[in-house]
Amino acid sequence: MINAVFDLTLSFDNGPTNVTPLVLDVLAQRGVKSTFFVIGERLAANRALAQRAHAEGHWIGNHTWSHSLPFGLMDADAAKREFDLTQDTIGSLVHPHRLFRPYGQGGNLDHRLLSRPVIDHLSERQATIVLWSALPRDWQDADGWVGRALDQVAARSWSLMVLHDLPTGAMRHLDRFLGLVGERGGRVRQEFPPDCLPMIEGHVVQPMDAYLAD
Repeated sequence: MINAVFDLTLSFDNGPTNVTPLVLDVLAQRGVKSTFFVIGERLAANRALAQRAHAEGHWIGNHTWSHSLPFGLMDADAAKREFDLTQDTIGSLVHPHRLFRPYGQGGNLDHRLLSRPVIDHLSERQATIVLWSALPRDWQDADGWVGRALDQVAARSWSLMVLHDLPTGAMRHLDRFLGLVGERGGRVRQEFPPDCLPMIEGHVVQPMDAYLAD
């Protein structure tokens, strides 16, 4: 058996949309399991797509209700409501670890992500915060993201990549990307790398000051 040169965990943000079925079809053909971090408003309008993803073995996570402002820039009570409303909408599709990905406003891992009151709320809700380590910016460059994505995953032993099931045209290249990952010795897995999980089931396990508003 040839050992993997690198590991890759795939995740998809900002759906579900009319592109989600294409993504699910490609993942099924490739035998890949992923996580979909859904926006509550879109989930409410497209629940059947999330149900399909869940039925096919993908995990469903919370990515805020409106995706309007990072929680670190939002009134704390409003941010708490955004989390809770989305969690309620996910309902029976919830992952046992209550996965939550904060909105980084362009993928920024900085003080905009969260605030101390929000961290306390997520802890009370026993949430697991899922960040990321690879961001090829597919939403900005629908045709050129694959090369960046390959460079990013080759630079780390285990990456957690954010892609977007949005109608930008980028996901036309998803199958080609996965094929190239395999050709280059990559292994796609569903679990998250530990360095991307600063909170697990409500317990802070890594320093979080860099992600908190002043």
